Amino acid sequence: MQNYKSKRLRQRLPLYLASLYLPKEMKASLKGRYTNDQSTSVVTLAVNAGDVKLLASMSDATIVKGPRLNNLTLTVEKPGTFIIDYDVPKKDFRFQFMNLIWVADKPLKLIYNHDHGGNQTVMDGALVLDSTNKVSANYMFGTRNLKVKYSYVHGGVSVYEPCYDLGKNAWDFSVSRRVFDDVFKATYHSWTRDFALEWSRNSNFNGTFKISATINMDVESKVPKIFAESTWDMEM
Repeated sequence: MQNYKSKRLRQRLPLYLASLYLPKEMKASLKGRYTNDQSTSVVTLAVNAGDVKLLASMSDATIVKGPRLNNLTLTVEKPGTFIIDYDVPKKDFRFQFMNLIWVADKPLKLIYNHDHGGNQTVMDGALVLDSTNKVSANYMFGTRNLKVKYSYVHGGVSVYEPCYDLGKNAWDFSVSRRVFDDVFKATYHSWTRDFALEWSRNSNFNGTFKISATINMDVESKVPKIFAESTWDMEM
C-alpha cells in the first residue's frame, strides 16, 4: 500500500508543479468589423501574469495566410499604469503611460502616447470637475493639433459634448443618451460636414457591438457610410 501511494504521488507531482506556472486566467476575444468597402476580424488572447497582462492580437490575414506574422501585435499592459505594444512585422514599438494627479482637489488623468515608428507623441488630459462636468484636451507635440472638449452629463443618462479643434479652427458636437444597455449617439463635425448616428451596446451576456452611419452634408447623393463592429469575449 505504501509503495502504491508513493507511485501515485510521483505521478501527480509533475502535474502539480506545472500547474503552479500555468496562467490562472486566460481570455480570448473576437472582434469583427464591417464597412462599405471591406470586412476584417481580429483575435486577441490575454493572460493575467500577476499585476500585468500579456496580450497577442492577430488579424484575419494572419489566420488565413498561415503561420506568417502579418498584423501580429504583442502587448504588455499594467492597467492604469502603462501599455507597451510591439508590432511584429514592422518591428515597431508604441508606448502609453498613464498617471493621475490632483489639482485643487480635482482628479486630473494624464495619458502619454508615443509612436516610435511614426515619430508622433500625443498627450491626453481629462480634469473631472464633478460628477456631471469634465474638461479634456488632446495635443500632438510639434503641431497645432490641439482639441479641447467639455462634457456635461444630464440626469445620469444624457451626455452633451462640444469640442473645439484649434488646428482646424472648427467645432464638433455630439449628444448621446443611454437606455439600459444601449447608447444612442449623434455627432456633427463642422470641418468635414459629416453627420453620424451611432448605436452601441455593452452586455455581459451578448458581447458588445457598435453600428454607425455617416453622411457627408456636402455630397449630393447622401449615401451613408456604414460601420459595424462586434466583440465576443470568452474565458479559457
